[in-house]
Formats: sequence, C-alpha cells, structure tokens
Amino acid sequence: MSNSSNKRRRPLRHLSAAGQSMAAIAALFALWEAVVRLFAIPAFILPAPSAIWTAVLHMPAGSLTKHLAATVGTVLLGFALSIAISLPLAILITASRAVSRILYPLLILTQSIPKVALAPILIIALGANELPRVLVTFLVAFFPLVVATASGLLAAPSELIELGRSYRASKFKELLRIRLPYAIPFIFSGLKVASALAVVGAVVAEFVAADRGLGYLITTSMAFFETPVAWGAVVLLAFLGMALFALIGLIEKVLFPWAIVEEPLATT
Repeated sequence: MSNSSNKRRRPLRHLSAAGQSMAAIAALFALWEAVVRLFAIPAFILPAPSAIWTAVLHMPAGSLTKHLAATVGTVLLGFALSIAISLPLAILITASRAVSRILYPLLILTQSIPKVALAPILIIALGANELPRVLVTFLVAFFPLVVATASGLLAAPSELIELGRSYRASKFKELLRIRLPYAIPFIFSGLKVASALAVVGAVVAEFVAADRGLGYLITTSMAFFETPVAWGAVVLLAFLGMALFALIGLIEKVLFPWAIVEEPLATT
C-alpha cells in the first residue's frame, strides 16, 4: 500500500479510535443505569446516571461552575509546579551519581508519607488558603515525572554519547541534542501519569480544608446525604483527568510527532 493511501487512512483511524472510546464510555453509563434499575439499588447507595444528571441540573446556578473552576485551578497550578521542579531535578539526578545517591532517597521519602496525613499539617503551617492545596497536588504528581524523565535521559544510546564526546560536545549540548530528544517519549508518559495524579492530589487537599472545589462538594453533599450530587462531582473529576490526559497526548502529537511510536494496524 502506498504512503499516500496510508496518510488518507490515518485521520479516519484516529476518528474511529475516538468514536470507540466514546462508545465505550456510553456503554459503561448505560450498563450502570441498567444495573441500578434492574436491582432497584437505592439512590443513597448508588444513584443511576439519570438521577445524577437530574441532581446536578437542580444545583443553584453557578454553584457547580464555581467548584469546578476551583479544582481546575488547583490542579493546573500543582501540575505546572511539578513540571517546573521535576524536569530540572531529573537533569540533576542524571548528571551526577553523587547527586542521585543524595536525592533519590529523599524523593522516595516524600512519596512514603501519606498525603492525607500531610495535608492538615501544611494547612496549619501555611494557612487555609490555596498554597497548601497546590503543594499537596504537587507532592502527589511530581514523583512519576521525575522518574520518567530521569529514565528517558539515561536511555540515550551510549554510542551516540561517545560520538558526541569524541567531537568534544559540551555537557549542555549533549543534553540538548542527544539526551533530551530520546527522553521526549518518557517525559510525556510521565506527564500523562502526573496529570491524573494531580487531580487526585487536588481532591485530597480539598477533603481536608477548603471552602470550594469538587472535593469540598463531595464532602458537603455526603454530609447531607445528597449522594447523586457527590457522584456528579466524582464523574466530573473523572472527565477532568481524562481531558488533561488527552490534552497532553494532543500536545505530544502536534509538537513531537516523531517521538510517538504508533501501534501496528490489526490484521484481523
């Protein structure tokens, strides 16, 4: 098959994949609705998607938008902070074995601390404002990005590294022209994982202390046994994580299409 025909089929294949994903999500909600109706599950235990939709529509005007905007802001700030710190940190770790021996145990230590236990301590130390929530989001999200980036920087072929050194390339040129291009797929893999974890971190922080946000909406809704509203917030959080994941994938396709390894077409 010619390259031109492959190019014509590629957009159709991407549209088909998107359609399959939407169909799978729709099938999941349909199955959810059917199970709740078939077994007559009470709404305070597991509401049907239709009940969740109705409860969300009956919320006060602008209330859901306010909570969603607060969570999105926390997620984006914490995620941006994780990128700003993780990438230089990964470069430091791969540049020196001594630095790696010092930093890696500290990084593992930060991940060993339950963030639910750390959140109230940060709130007492920093106040009940946005900063502790952003820090909790950052602490949850940054570790996989550091590990993925460091692994990518070390994945460059030793032959290319030796070739660059034979031409007396500086450490900066070696990093910029050899190591970073090979690390791009690893970095974006870490970004996708970190984006999902950033949503988790933001909600954990909102559970502890917040006056708005989807995590706050879940806790207040369950306090008044408004289970469909709480489930509506959970569904929104799921779609928020999916949207961030898809956005990072789109950025990777647009800026670094050469770094994407496409799966072979099925033969059946």
